Amino acid sequence: MLVLALVTLLLHGALMGLFYAFSMSVMPGLNAIDPAHAGAAMRSINRKILNPWLFIVFMGSPLAALVTGIVTGSVWFYAAAVVNGVGSFLVTVAINVPMNNALDAGTMPYQKYAPRWTRWNTIRTVACAVSLVLTGIGLTAL
Repeated sequence: MLVLALVTLLLHGALMGLFYAFSMSVMPGLNAIDPAHAGAAMRSINRKILNPWLFIVFMGSPLAALVTGIVTGSVWFYAAAVVNGVGSFLVTVAINVPMNNALDAGTMPYQKYAPRWTRWNTIRTVACAVSLVLTGIGLTAL
């Protein structure tokens, strides 16, 4: 039970860190260079980030919180699963991925893409921070 809760905490922290790094360093760095180069770099990042490590953290965070909630009966883990599921998973699938696809297809210029994508990524970061805190509270309540 404790190991499962710790894995849940680790997954939420890793996902929050990933989103945080994008909003606080990757996107500002890309915004500081020529938009054509920034768009090309972001398209490359979007292709390379689709790997098993991302999927373990991205899909594992809400799933681990849900399983931990079931195993422990703790509402804190259920809450973390919901916040992460809506604020990270749903936002990614409904907003960030379609924008990535539009950038890749050339139907959205980088100058329009970057501020909107970063705004929604920051929302994902906040949701992951909240779910991380909820997971931490759940862990301390075990």
